[in-house]
Amino acid sequence: MTTLRTAVVAALVCLSCLAATLTGEATAAAVPSAVPSAADAQTQALRSVPKPKPVPKPPVPKPVPKPPAPKPAPKPAPKPVVFTGQAFDTCAAPSLATLKAWHGTSGYGAVGIYIGGKNRGCSQPRLTASWTRSASASGWRLLPLYVGSQAPCLPARNTTARIGTGTALTQGTAEGKDAVRAAKSLAITAGSPVYLDMESYTRGASCTLAVMQYTAAWSRAVRAAGYLAGFYSSADAGIADLAAIALTRGAHAAADLPDVLWYARWDKRASTDGYGALSSSLWTEHQRVHQYVGNAKETHGGVTVNIDRNAVDAPVALVH
Repeated sequence: MTTLRTAVVAALVCLSCLAATLTGEATAAAVPSAVPSAADAQTQALRSVPKPKPVPKPPVPKPVPKPPAPKPAPKPAPKPVVFTGQAFDTCAAPSLATLKAWHGTSGYGAVGIYIGGKNRGCSQPRLTASWTRSASASGWRLLPLYVGSQAPCLPARNTTARIGTGTALTQGTAEGKDAVRAAKSLAITAGSPVYLDMESYTRGASCTLAVMQYTAAWSRAVRAAGYLAGFYSSADAGIADLAAIALTRGAHAAADLPDVLWYARWDKRASTDGYGALSSSLWTEHQRVHQYVGNAKETHGGVTVNIDRNAVDAPVALVH
C-alpha cells in the first residue's frame, strides 16, 4: 500500500513538471525578442528604401522638314517689237484678200485694228485669232485699238458709254482688264501695246480730270497684265492733257501715264516729230504714232479702202 502511494505521488510530481515546462515554452514563444536579428534588420531596411522612379525615355526627335523648293523666277515679259514706217487704220478689219493685195504695193507695213470696247463703232465679222495670225504671218504689223468709255463732256448722242465723274477710276480699271481679255482672245500676247481710243473732247476742269483718272486706271490695269498701255486722241484734247501732266509732274506721273502716244493731227506731215502736239522731251523712245490724214480713199492692187494714214515709230502687237 505504501509503495502504491509513493508511485502515485511521483507520477503527479512528473505531470506538474511537464505542465510547467509547457507553460514556459508557450510564454517564451509569445514574447518577442527585444533585439531583432541581423536578417530582420536588413529586411526592414530594404523595405524602407523607396523604389527608384523609372527613367523616362527620351522623346523621339521629329524629322526636320525640308525647306520649300525655291519658286521659279517669273518669265521676263517679251520685249516689244518696234515698227518704224507707215500704217493705215480703217473701221472694220479688212479682208485677208485686201491685205494680200495691199502688201508690197501700198507702202504700208502696219494696220490698226479695233479689238473691243463699249464704243467700238463697226462690227468686226473678220476679226478673229485666226485673222490676226494670218495677217501677222503674211508680214503685216498690227496696232490694236480699244474704244472704251468716252469723255463725260461729249454729247450723249455721240457716244453710247461715257466716263462718270465719280466712277472714272473704277471704270478705267474694269475696262483696262476687258482690253486685255480682248487682246488675248485675238492671240495678241503680253509685250504688245493696246491703244485706248479717246475721241476728241473739249478740255475743262471736270472733264479733263475724269478722262485723266480713267486713263491712269486703264493704263495700270493693262500694264499689270504685261501689256503696254497706249493712248490715242486728238493733239488738242487728250494728248494736250497728258502732255501737260507729264511736263508739270515729270517722273512722279510716270505710273499714271501711258507708255505710247498715238496723236491725231491731220497736218499731212508723215512724221512722228511731234510738231504741234508733243515737245521733243516727251515720249521719244519709239513711243509715237502720228495720224496725219483722215478719211482718205486709196486703191492698191485693185482694191479700194477708206483709211486714215499714220506714221509709226512705236511697238506693235506680238501674235502667238
